[in-house]
Amino acid sequence: MAPNAGLVHPKEYDIKDSNVELIGSDLDHKVKYKSAASEPAWNDGRVGIEPGLLVWRIEDFAVVPVPKDKYGQFFDGDSYIVLHSWKMGQQGSEKLGHDIFFWLGSKTSQDEAGTAAYKTVELDEFLHGAATQYREIQASPSDEFVALFPRLTVRKGGIASGFRHVEEAPKEEVTTLLRVFKHAAAGRDSIVVLEVEPTWKSLDESDVFVLDKGDKIWVWQGKKCSPMEKAKSAQVVHDMTQAKHVDVEVLSQSESRSRVVVNMLGGEDAATSEFHCARPLGLSAAAKEHARPRRLFRLSDASGQLAFDLVRDGPPISKADLDGNDVFLFDDAGREIWVWEGSKASHAERATWLRVAQSYVRKLQSEDDQSEAYLTPIAKVKEGNESAAFVKAIQAAAAA
Repeated sequence: MAPNAGLVHPKEYDIKDSNVELIGSDLDHKVKYKSAASEPAWNDGRVGIEPGLLVWRIEDFAVVPVPKDKYGQFFDGDSYIVLHSWKMGQQGSEKLGHDIFFWLGSKTSQDEAGTAAYKTVELDEFLHGAATQYREIQASPSDEFVALFPRLTVRKGGIASGFRHVEEAPKEEVTTLLRVFKHAAAGRDSIVVLEVEPTWKSLDESDVFVLDKGDKIWVWQGKKCSPMEKAKSAQVVHDMTQAKHVDVEVLSQSESRSRVVVNMLGGEDAATSEFHCARPLGLSAAAKEHARPRRLFRLSDASGQLAFDLVRDGPPISKADLDGNDVFLFDDAGREIWVWEGSKASHAERATWLRVAQSYVRKLQSEDDQSEAYLTPIAKVKEGNESAAFVKAIQAAAAA
């Protein structure tokens, strides 16, 4: 049985109906702070002290470190927390900047997703509230997240727990299909390896596919794939064959023999030589063509009640529009939703940022059933600790 094979949830976790919300009371804030100070995962001598990358997986409500040689490898049935820390300012400065990502697999459970979100806030408490927090979903990760890993791999399965329905893998031969493609993220080219449904309908002529049949590995190179994708798929196959010694055959789509792979994937009767399947990662081309206008909203309780009001409907939008007494939501034309937390914002304003952002996404979704607004990455920055990505987005909105 392949690692993590057959470990699935009773139903797919619908991120559109996500209820990953945070309690905003003073007591809750104190509990998080105390819990953060006693959480073993944050007290390993590296968190908040050393620059670099750290990854944890949520296992039965616990934050469990992922081995360094497994960084970049994710399972769709799990939730993860990723911390990226780097040195800020001039050379020699010891001050660290931090990005915290909680990544939700498409089949993760509600308890795991909630734990990842809660523990992300707790980790931010441990880092004195200076981190940028990102909510990442499998189908549409942010560029900042993808750029952390030279190779981002998402496989089916997950860690077994009492909340999982575990099915035994069938006894027939293994059939696993991996899609390998280049993803331009935050100024670098990352390679993404996604496990997809083992059917000929998953093939696309722009990418490379690796078909593992157990006793042999087949590589199908789409006629429009790049040299980089060919080279990286060879690395993927090399890693796979280290664990087992099997034959490998590489076929280009332009070769007549490449039809062997199509037939093994059930396409014997498919009378076509053209293969097109949208990449199951990132917003679709249609969504990008119908991008929303840039908008800026204010979350404030200055009137005595929390109010969420539109400040600007379209550019120019600049940092001058932000007030340190409140919390603002900036919709960057559907590319990303940023929540900016003013340094003097009230506790109630700060505590509800994720709830407000998700309510905003649900409203957009309800206005158009065909919308892919729920795929929009969400991130929160704090005044004085804005990430480079947020600054770049605001500068672009000011210049538009």
